[in-house]
Amino acid sequence: MWSTAVILLLLPQLLPSTDTGQSGSFSQSEIVNEDLSDAPVKGQKHSGGVRGQDTCSIPCDITVKLLRDEKHSICSQLQQSLLAFGRSTRKLIRDVMEEQERALDILSSQVTELMTKVQTLSSEVQRSNAEMYSIKPVQSHGRDCSDIQDSLLSVVPKIPSGIYIVHPEDTDSSFEVFCEMDYMGGGWTVMQRRTDGVTDFKRAWADYVDGFGNLAGEHWLGLKKVSHILSQKDTRFQLHVALVSDDDVASYAAYDDFELGNETLFFPIHLGRYAGSAGDAFRGYDQDQNQDTAPFSAADVDNDGCNPSCSLGGAPVESCSARHNLTGWWFNRCGLANLNGAAEDPEQDPERRMNILWDTWRQKGVPHAIKSVTMKIRRIATNN
Repeated sequence: MWSTAVILLLLPQLLPSTDTGQSGSFSQSEIVNEDLSDAPVKGQKHSGGVRGQDTCSIPCDITVKLLRDEKHSICSQLQQSLLAFGRSTRKLIRDVMEEQERALDILSSQVTELMTKVQTLSSEVQRSNAEMYSIKPVQSHGRDCSDIQDSLLSVVPKIPSGIYIVHPEDTDSSFEVFCEMDYMGGGWTVMQRRTDGVTDFKRAWADYVDGFGNLAGEHWLGLKKVSHILSQKDTRFQLHVALVSDDDVASYAAYDDFELGNETLFFPIHLGRYAGSAGDAFRGYDQDQNQDTAPFSAADVDNDGCNPSCSLGGAPVESCSARHNLTGWWFNRCGLANLNGAAEDPEQDPERRMNILWDTWRQKGVPHAIKSVTMKIRRIATNN
């Protein structure tokens, strides 16, 4: 409903014009009062008056115009508010981005400074190491463990077992080995040891050539290092294999004149006469099982003689290494020995021969389950 003030403003436009000849005119207040007093009560009909007299009302087009103007005013205010909000938001985002860029610049400068310090320290360490080794070269203790024992026996009453540095004759490198000085007279250079299954023997060719593991525990010395020791002039070496079963039964197999061929032939093994209590698993029971003179094989270098496959127990085998848990050994159509096999697994099918294997060592016709083994070499007397 329109207010009285609005009606007063609109009355001059709404009232019909009067003749100039009239003696007087009504005031707006009088007209309003008269209209208000004569307005019919809501719900009542006019009781009298001149027929056809028009009541005072606001035309619809004026109402629409007023509403439209008010709407335009509100929309204009809203647009101004949105523009102001957008400007403040963009400024806030710009300020945040500038602050982040400043923080990143600070962090970048700090990282650069730290990298410079690390490079400086690394250079100092390398220079110190170079100076240390140039001034104090590492001295070897002997050509092999047998030579170390012979050299120390005259000055030391008891030589302890442990890690020593050897430099085989006619080689240009020194390396560490574990010497057993208490077992069967001492002087043994350990080339392989399995005790607790901690070291994984599932290795590639390069690892078997260079060696891996912990010398004080499970390890494989490396074909190249063993070959350097065995290739010394005027020397002969024996191989000793010490075995212990799960029920703590001990046994051994020994070979004299143990040799390895060179790397170009894949380090083939050469064994002399056998002696021991565990049986000659290297040579097996017949020629088809003989691993003597076989080259070394690994999962990625296959020299096992199964070309394209061989048959074991009526089943075809393409790779002896794959059959033996991807370990390396001197396989010859697989054979009966693999001291690098996986540690004993009671859930594994024994017919698959994936564990440490020395098939000729048996109890009641069944091969012993082997929990530990050590392969070691020692010099033997020569005619020279």
